[in-house]
Amino acid sequence: MQRVYFDNAATTTLDPQVLEAMMPYLTEKFGNPSSIYSYGRESRMAIEQARKSVAKNLGAKPAEIFFTSGGTESSNTILHAAVYDLGCKHIISSPIEHHATLHTVEHLAKTAGIKLSYVSILQNGHINLESLLDLLENNKEKTIVSIMHANNEIGNMIDLHKVGEICKKHNAYFHSDTVQTVGHFPFNLKETPVDFITGAGHKFHGPKGVGILYINENIKITPLVHGGAQERNMRAGTENLYGIVGFAKALEMACEQHEKDSTYINELRKYMHEQLIHKIHDVSFNGDTFGDSLYTLLSVNFPKNEKSEMMLFNLDIHNVCASGGSACSSGAQQGSHVISALNKGDNIATIRFSFCKNNTKAEIDTVVNLLQELA
Repeated sequence: MQRVYFDNAATTTLDPQVLEAMMPYLTEKFGNPSSIYSYGRESRMAIEQARKSVAKNLGAKPAEIFFTSGGTESSNTILHAAVYDLGCKHIISSPIEHHATLHTVEHLAKTAGIKLSYVSILQNGHINLESLLDLLENNKEKTIVSIMHANNEIGNMIDLHKVGEICKKHNAYFHSDTVQTVGHFPFNLKETPVDFITGAGHKFHGPKGVGILYINENIKITPLVHGGAQERNMRAGTENLYGIVGFAKALEMACEQHEKDSTYINELRKYMHEQLIHKIHDVSFNGDTFGDSLYTLLSVNFPKNEKSEMMLFNLDIHNVCASGGSACSSGAQQGSHVISALNKGDNIATIRFSFCKNNTKAEIDTVVNLLQELA
């Protein structure tokens, strides 16, 4: 059986047009962007063109965009800067954040002695905004709120404007992990009350190992990585030239094709949802599936039994790629902290299916038929 790839929330294929844009910088245009001769100037120009393109597509200023190795580094940079540069003594986050945020805030609570609070989660997996309000209203410390735009396991999305306004009203900084939404939703950062966002190229058909960090122009922080003066003294180290060019090209294409691709992908998701309900007994779903949610993702619960406990393994044997939760920690399959936070009990086996523009309804039929045998 041909391989079916339904784990696009973990990573996506590199678009051929993105690879084409990158190729000259993998071959003849190899100069170090910090060198002053022509090869270096050519590379420097490519990075600054990429920065302008990314800024334009996110409704930001080029000076607010910094290139990093990905979402994890971007979030680490901000959370450390909040404590060590901005003087934050309190971090408010959520128990269902990506580990890039969760583990970082836990580390800072231990090592920097800052207060760490978590908002409560509603039954449908949404952030309880009343809980956020309570935490901010009863707070006297300088604070940063770090809550992701869209959850990578169940797809639930926050209203960036609403959360941003709450933070603004209470003089708190607002950082949002937007790794699952940059390249999938339109942004206009000039009009959005958010201080910091993050992105990763490999989530929207760009290369791995490159990300962005948006820092509102009114905020000044120091680097996490020290050394050279690259990225306007914000991130030391020779720039990932071809990655940066690829990130900009992938984002440009994603923004141009957003309407067509998002409609198509959402139709695939709806189709799989219908087929699963129709063909598999007692199937259920996590999150606000067709409410405020990613159009790319379906988190599915199967009744737990001997067969369903081995379902992910058996899907792999049949050349189907899906995830039991977050795929950012390879190795042994562990219970998901996100699914645990929803308090659904132990009688379910959860699989995340996530889609992209290259998937088809025929692939969904293949997988649903297979799931009938495996459930």
